[in-house]
This record gives sequence, C-alpha cells and structure tokens, in this order.
Amino acid sequence: MVPFALALLLALGAAATALAEPLRFVDCGSVDGSIQEVNVSPCPTQPCLLHKGTSYSINVTFASKIESQGSKARVYGEMLHVDIPFPIPEPDGCKSGIQCPIQKGHSYSYLNKLPVKSEYPSIKLIVKWELVDDQEQMLFCWKIPVQITS
Repeated sequence: MVPFALALLLALGAAATALAEPLRFVDCGSVDGSIQEVNVSPCPTQPCLLHKGTSYSINVTFASKIESQGSKARVYGEMLHVDIPFPIPEPDGCKSGIQCPIQKGHSYSYLNKLPVKSEYPSIKLIVKWELVDDQEQMLFCWKIPVQITS
C-alpha cells in the first residue's frame, strides 16, 4: 500500500506543478519594463482552454525600467490581426498587486482576473495583455494563444 500512496502523492505533486508552470508567451512591445514570468491559472497546456463562466488568475512578474505614479491594464482578444477590447474587472495596476509609485529597477507581481463570460463565442484567439505607465508606454505587453470553450 505504501508504494501506491507514494506514487499517488508524486502524481498529485506533478499535477499541481503543471498548473503553476510559467507560460510561453510572446513579448509584444514591453518598453518600460521587462517580463520575467507570465502565469495563467489554471492553464496546464497551451493553447489555454478558457471555459465559459470561469475566471482565471493572471500573475505577471516584471521589472520596471522607469518610475511611474500609476499603471493601467488593457486587454484585447486578437482575431485576424484585429485587437478587440476585452473588459477586465480592475484595470488599475496599483490595485492589482503593484505597490505604487512604481520605481525603476524594482520587480513587481501584477495580479488580476480574466473572467470568461458565458455569452462569449467558442473560438480560438490570441489574448493580448498590456500594462501602461503614466506616459502610456508599455511596462509590459504579452500574448498567448487561447481557446474559449463551453
């Protein structure tokens, strides 16, 4: 019985680690910051399967190259190279895990939610997430492929 329990614990540990794996992402123009890691949870494989009626946790670790009093997030669904604005509950970066004012050379963990509404169509697209500083320059910009599903 002990080998089975050990195997089960190892399998559960591997599954939990898979949920927290950093994503492969495309940097789409981070000018005033550099992305260290992007996590979407749960998203164990790519493209991320986003289930309608579910909310996903977003965690971006980045280093700032500038000072800024605040920051604002903008999220888009990119289809056929067209950016369609995607509302998020809290666009203010200072209310999303970032200690403001933002200081040059410091690392930050940006935390937010990505709600997937039931009325969204089932479709493959690219999620594009930007965080801009006071001068509308990008602290970070990343893209990942997703598939919205029922």
